[in-house]
Amino acid sequence: MTRSELILRLAESNPQLYQRDLEAIVDTIFTTIAEAIADGRRVELRGFGAFWAKERKARTARNPRTGASVTVKAKRTPFFKAGKPLKELLNDKVGAGKEGDKT
Repeated sequence: MTRSELILRLAESNPQLYQRDLEAIVDTIFTTIAEAIADGRRVELRGFGAFWAKERKARTARNPRTGASVTVKAKRTPFFKAGKPLKELLNDKVGAGKEGDKT
């Protein structure tokens, strides 16, 4: 689902709200999450999952084409871990279509 699809879905389920207001709400949520992660904080949405940044140390790697050593700088990478209800929802959906299927 893209950002615009999310906004359209919210507009369908909330006809009393203007689309421009929904765009502002979605942008505010995403910006707040991104800023919190950039500040080194963890963002947890109960029932959905948690977002945080992990530190990656500087290291020496190899260029796969030339085999030459390359220095990779230290960096922070965003991570997401799904919450238990989200995992259960995903597994229930997958299991529902496969139940009784012995192939």
